[in-house]
Amino acid sequence: MEKSHRHHPNHSSSSSSSSTHFRSQKFRSNPTTKDGKFTKNNNPNAREDFVKPRRPSQQAQQHVDDSSNLPVLLGTCPFMCPVAERVQRERLRDLAVFERLDGNPRKTSSDLAVKKFCRTISIRDMPTSDLRPLPVLEDTLDYLLSFLDSSEHPFEVVHDFIFDRTRSIRQDLSMQNIDNEKAIYMYEKMVRFHVMSLHKLRSCTNENISSVHYLNMEQLTKALTTLFNLYDANRSSESINENEAEFRSFYVLLHLGSNSQSTGESLSLWFRQVPIPIIKSKEMCFARRILRFFRMGNYKRFLLTTAAEASFLQYCIIEPYIIEVRELALSCINNGGYKLHPYPLTHLSKLLMMKESDLVSFCSACGLEMVTDEVGNKSLPTKQTTFCSPKGGSQSYGFLNLEPFER
Repeated sequence: MEKSHRHHPNHSSSSSSSSTHFRSQKFRSNPTTKDGKFTKNNNPNAREDFVKPRRPSQQAQQHVDDSSNLPVLLGTCPFMCPVAERVQRERLRDLAVFERLDGNPRKTSSDLAVKKFCRTISIRDMPTSDLRPLPVLEDTLDYLLSFLDSSEHPFEVVHDFIFDRTRSIRQDLSMQNIDNEKAIYMYEKMVRFHVMSLHKLRSCTNENISSVHYLNMEQLTKALTTLFNLYDANRSSESINENEAEFRSFYVLLHLGSNSQSTGESLSLWFRQVPIPIIKSKEMCFARRILRFFRMGNYKRFLLTTAAEASFLQYCIIEPYIIEVRELALSCINNGGYKLHPYPLTHLSKLLMMKESDLVSFCSACGLEMVTDEVGNKSLPTKQTTFCSPKGGSQSYGFLNLEPFER
């Protein structure tokens, strides 16, 4: 039985603050957002980024003909995992810890086993009994996401299980050409999983966690691309999906920083394809302001705007760049302040939106020493020559006003 879909509200509020703009080359460089080259069409009414297609070769035309003759598949598997796969994986002891019946690595059930992702798979050789129809895929996805609240296993283990099984769900959706609104809701849930994982994986200490981060970002980018295509395919007139603005803003925020993993085409080309109502939405306006403040090195407005307007999912993407902004702020205050006038810790705490205890630790990691006056008030002496980037810069400190998000 198909499930109803819940509305996920967007979190936002309006707040703005002015400050002196500090420029830093570190925050301006971002090769992933430079304009790519494209061919203009001679037709003045054509889109600027339109490239006139060449006549397909005989081999390419044959490929098109073959694709049009591919069978239309409708899955008939009533379980989360096809019976044949379940039996084979029991025999090979290929069961995840969440799939084992009573902890037995050679025994599972239809209520526990979930179909694994298979890279080398052909649509021509796929029996419909191995494909799960949409209602089963919806139930399977909800079952998988229920493990996000599990505290029985480390998040790395939970992530590895959901990561693989959601790829299999996307594969089944693609093979059956399911592209309706229910597919949109499913992709939104899967994108949420990958975005939340950006936040949760930062607290993991596994030695291979960097590769897990990379793979998670890779699948986030792919899922977002498909989600955007689904939005466009289901668009009627000028209407937009209720969550589309926030999910489109993720793409912009993923361009923060010069070392960001490639997210596909450049922003300037991407914005031309985004509907005007999305461009004017509060979620997209927030993302564009954050990107601008980051590149300008305007740390005060970056932090204030994040605290005032970021949704939880937007914060998950912005979080790793907050420490870079705080590092820039400390550098500017240390180099630009008066040596005879130390910067009060209470003021610095409000500026960087950090607890004073975290701030002392952060200053120490940056090579800066605090002083205490006769009353017991701490302050930061400026013009210290020992400033340096913190070692192990991935360490995350609390963010005032966002404690509910971090919990």
